[in-house]
Amino acid sequence: MKLVFASNNAHKIAEIQAMLPPTIELVGLQDIGCTEDIPETALTLEGNAQLKADYVTQQFGLPCFADDTGLEVDALNGAPGVYSARYAGVQKNAEDNMQKLLMELEDKVNRKAQFKTVIALNIYGKSHQFTGVVQGEIIKEKRGIQGFGYDPIFVPEGFTLTFAEMNQNEKARLSHRGKAVTQLIAFLTNK
Repeated sequence: MKLVFASNNAHKIAEIQAMLPPTIELVGLQDIGCTEDIPETALTLEGNAQLKADYVTQQFGLPCFADDTGLEVDALNGAPGVYSARYAGVQKNAEDNMQKLLMELEDKVNRKAQFKTVIALNIYGKSHQFTGVVQGEIIKEKRGIQGFGYDPIFVPEGFTLTFAEMNQNEKARLSHRGKAVTQLIAFLTNK
């Protein structure tokens, strides 16, 4: 089965492809000739994931899934949330986003946070959603070189390493995206 992942993020595509069984071939937006930057105008992660999946299904007629992920920090009332990728501006720079977050948490004692991923799948004329959440905390300085986004400052609950200090397999077992993708795979392999 060929399945479109509505993303141009090579890190995310590789991370998810590594989790899929060999019977599912994952292709990204570039592979189908989609060069548009699909707007993420919804106010929720669920809404943005569905917007992206719907765009590909409507424009290209292909089975597709899309995800949206947010980092939700307790002390910031759930921010950056749906704005995680563009927290420090429309340039979507991970370094800038981390610096802004660390600055806003400088005087906060409560550093609890959670990562949440929502996957929207359009297949066989129907839409389905899968959600993965991982609890943890934001540390005060960056550690590690693996992963992307906020991974260098997020330590999952019960661990001492950041996501950026874990290898891809370790992170996939624990992560919000890994949990949502596991649900997606279970759904696809039971079809």
